[in-house]
Amino acid sequence: MHKPQAKKTFKNKDWKVWVDRDLCIGAASCVAVAPKAFTLDDEAKAVVLDTIDQEQKETIVDAAKACPVAAIFIEDIKTGKRVFPK
Repeated sequence: MHKPQAKKTFKNKDWKVWVDRDLCIGAASCVAVAPKAFTLDDEAKAVVLDTIDQEQKETIVDAAKACPVAAIFIEDIKTGKRVFPK
């Protein structure tokens, strides 16, 4: 069984997703909304999982929106524009 690996930044052909660790307060709302995309590390800070591609894009955006301090950033690779927060 594959154990998901945590990363600081996720990038695919469409999106770049990252967590600002200075902003993250470890509320884990992102984990509750998108458990295949985010987890908390040993410091109780959110990190991006390498299984993030198993979540729907809408779910990832919902997870970012659920963060009480807007610590999750999503950027469109093709346009370079911020998807969230705007």
